[in-house]
Amino acid sequence: MKNIGIVLPLFILFLSACNPQADPETIQASANNESDAFVESLLDKMSVEEKVGQMTQVTIDLILKDNSTTEIDPDKLRKAIVEKKVGSILNVKGHAYDYDTWRTILTSIQEVAKNETENSIPILYGIDAIHGATYLKGSSLFPHNIGMAASRNTDLVHEAAYITAFQTRSSGIPWDFDPVLGLGRQPLWSRFEETFGEDVHLVTEMGKAAITGYQKDGLKSNTAVAACMKHFLGYSVPVSGKDRTPANISDLYIKEYLLPPFQEAVDNGVATVMINSGEINGIPVHGSKYFLTEVLRNQMGFKGLAVSDWEDVKRLHTRHKTADSHKEAVRQAVEAGLDMSMVPYDYTFYDLLVELVNEGTISESRLDESVRRILKLKNDLGLFDQPISPAVSKEKLFNPDFDKAAYTASVESMVLTKNDGVLPLKQNTKIALVGPAANAYGPLHSSWSFTWMGNDESQYSEQTKTFHEGLVEVFGADNVFSRSVTEWDNEKNYEIGDVSNADVIILALGEPPYAEGPGVIDDLDLDEKQLQLAQKAIKSGKPVVAVLFTGRPRVISSIEPGLNGILLGFRPATFGGLAAANILAGNENPSGALPFTYPRKSGDVIHYDHKGTEEFREDIPNTYGNDGYRPQWDFGHGLSYTDFKFRDLVIKNKSIAKDGTVELTVKVENTGKMAGKKVVDVFVRDHFASITPSAKRLKAFDKVYLDAGESVELNFAIPVSDLAFIGRDGKSVIEPGDFDIMIGGLKETFTVK
Repeated sequence: MKNIGIVLPLFILFLSACNPQADPETIQASANNESDAFVESLLDKMSVEEKVGQMTQVTIDLILKDNSTTEIDPDKLRKAIVEKKVGSILNVKGHAYDYDTWRTILTSIQEVAKNETENSIPILYGIDAIHGATYLKGSSLFPHNIGMAASRNTDLVHEAAYITAFQTRSSGIPWDFDPVLGLGRQPLWSRFEETFGEDVHLVTEMGKAAITGYQKDGLKSNTAVAACMKHFLGYSVPVSGKDRTPANISDLYIKEYLLPPFQEAVDNGVATVMINSGEINGIPVHGSKYFLTEVLRNQMGFKGLAVSDWEDVKRLHTRHKTADSHKEAVRQAVEAGLDMSMVPYDYTFYDLLVELVNEGTISESRLDESVRRILKLKNDLGLFDQPISPAVSKEKLFNPDFDKAAYTASVESMVLTKNDGVLPLKQNTKIALVGPAANAYGPLHSSWSFTWMGNDESQYSEQTKTFHEGLVEVFGADNVFSRSVTEWDNEKNYEIGDVSNADVIILALGEPPYAEGPGVIDDLDLDEKQLQLAQKAIKSGKPVVAVLFTGRPRVISSIEPGLNGILLGFRPATFGGLAAANILAGNENPSGALPFTYPRKSGDVIHYDHKGTEEFREDIPNTYGNDGYRPQWDFGHGLSYTDFKFRDLVIKNKSIAKDGTVELTVKVENTGKMAGKKVVDVFVRDHFASITPSAKRLKAFDKVYLDAGESVELNFAIPVSDLAFIGRDGKSVIEPGDFDIMIGGLKETFTVK
């Protein structure tokens, strides 16, 4: 077995040199001791208007000159910071900025805040850098979270977050709105690609890796940003699948499935939280005192800053209709426990909240609760002493090791779901490349990629390659033939053309780039034009390999039988085109494993951790079968070019107390002829329980690199407390009984006493 963390040590040494602080925990503890007194002293000096301003966040559009995307209007800037006393700004206007532009903008903003306001309180600037430094021109982006989850490589997630934090903080931005900790259990949802998949444990572990990467060196460090767990709570599971629409969720489901990733984030010191734009059981979360105060603060112990999402406070009045006026919407949100409103286009929140306090509807002490948290975060980030981090050289900012990490992530994020022997392709293979995802950057990136939807091809960095360009680099221009063009809907993308000289047809299929609302769909089936294209390719008689660049599972059961190979690329970003080409050529061995259950039919979405009753199906009256669970591919599915064998699963003690630990070992051997990495998922099944048990639940995972013929014994320790579930009384319970451990087709039983 070899260490799979390839490039992390190289740039950790470099970044550590940028930051002389050696012991983040000690530094943070010392900072906390001093911070309270500083914040209280500052609060005592602040007027109501200043406090309300700190709770107000506006978009950069509000301070830019008309018809400019980068040039600040001094008068507008002073209106925001001096007159309205705004405490936070976010976003870009239209597209990413280069490093120098970012620093110029941030320096101008912070100078006004420092030199022209009563208490010189710095601005807290935030950005959506969710798969790399997504709004910094020239940066190399990482795969979206759904692909990172497929890698099952927490070191890689941590590494990506660390790089993102360094590049973002170096640009002058100390706050990053990431990671998404909602479960990807509604595949229609347009932000599915931003999730870490459908499983509680997987999302929890990946989220923890991201947060500790973002905040690794302590918030004051020039290599760290304040992470933001989002979207609390239930945003990712709307009933309709449409963005920002209602979720109907039981209390049991909330506690057992939705809360654990957020609780782990809190336990690992996440600095901020963004609140769900939608509603749970008819109650908008951003207006719910139960969720924002009782659950988030009192039960979970979160002490950081809570910010709304885009325009959500106003929408309590205009969309949710729980407030009969904008003013009432402000009251509901603030009384519920919201600290900061992402307004973002005007100062109405500021004006109305000042009115509410002056008339006695909202107490100044309530403002103090939120402003205390905002000021503490700014102090923890070191913004009072250093509002903008020191400049770094372009060589350090765009360290080549960062590109290596992004490329590795792209390779490991991809999942080979089918291979009848056609892959890997030989070097001299003649390739006919067709499909709408062949010759554009957008489908490889999608949301939050230099623009909101990632659909501006001119914004991508020079190191970015389309899938077509990747194939040409790997196989040579003489071996790759394609008529595909950049525009998704161009008819050329849906024509097979003359493939008589081709050895194989590669279909570049998937989804165009989108974000949030524009990504809403009504049907999981891949669109008809692409399905027809695939059928034409299959009828040609040539071997056909499909590579799908999508943000969610799109149903392809109608064409799957005719395809000889299928590679799921997800949204692999900057180096995705090259990574996919190298996988097809066998220069890289695929190692990803599905982080969700891939449905066979659009109306048959059943998760891997389903209940037993979901496995039963009645074809003929009173005749039942157990094939009700029939996904296209199961959670954890992923093929390799080599073969792996699991053997000798041993549970050290098969009778374990409730306060004990399940200790087990299993051997994994590479029995093939090629080195490769293997995901090892560890599942547990409860035989019987007072709440219907799931078919199985993921409780641990690992990933190992093995040379051909190499084997390794892996050790896992699962606390029995991890087998607890939410009982009928709404409380966590561990029940005695028999459980199965399942790994790679092996199964052993143990008993909890």
